[in-house]
Amino acid sequence: MAGDPPSDDDKNCTHKLTRESVLSGDLRRLLERRDPSVRVIPDEEHCASVATILTRHPEGGGDVWLFAYGSLIWNPMIHYVDKRVATVHGYHRRFCLWTHLGRGSADAPGLILGLDRGGACRGLAYRIEASIAQAELELLWRREMVTGSYCPRWVRIVTKEGGRGWAITFIINRAHQRYAGPVPEDRMVESIAKARGALGPCAVYLFDTARHLEALGIRDESLFRLRDRVAQVLEGQKKNPE
Repeated sequence: MAGDPPSDDDKNCTHKLTRESVLSGDLRRLLERRDPSVRVIPDEEHCASVATILTRHPEGGGDVWLFAYGSLIWNPMIHYVDKRVATVHGYHRRFCLWTHLGRGSADAPGLILGLDRGGACRGLAYRIEASIAQAELELLWRREMVTGSYCPRWVRIVTKEGGRGWAITFIINRAHQRYAGPVPEDRMVESIAKARGALGPCAVYLFDTARHLEALGIRDESLFRLRDRVAQVLEGQKKNPE
């Protein structure tokens, strides 16, 4: 039952985040079991939110671009017809959201990425055909907007080739109770190295993001420094287990 406390199996398992697990509701049920006190946004609200943002398409309609800056780069889950390296100005990629579900626990919360105010961010833009945009975005809402920790927004993008346009992305919700604000790097390293949740270790989330950014030729020095420091901590733990 959704209101039952998490079992030991729930606490120790790693859920594979796939298109099927989101569409089937498995992800929703897993998160509800792990913390029944968290309000999981119902599908009806997701559908209404998607419909609203599509009516605000800055170009009046047509294909939809999605800007990815974190896990959507290496696990987009959506059907798309084009993808390009792109930049968003006015926001930067930052570990600014505490998680006690997907990549952490109540005792050892992890940190995951959001787009926060200021600077610029290079990521990956996906183009979704207009005919399937509603369905594909509803899938993304069920994945990214489970507890309302992000605010979907239209933002201007500039592609690597110099093209300009608009894309939907997920900005951090600063009003959310798990918004981290500025976190000292030492604490970030400690938390990410230790945290593990329903979707696996927080460190793996960091390492996967760093690896795919490098493969795309995207430099994010603060994220790469964080990766190196977390890797050192984990290597030290292997050599000197308690």
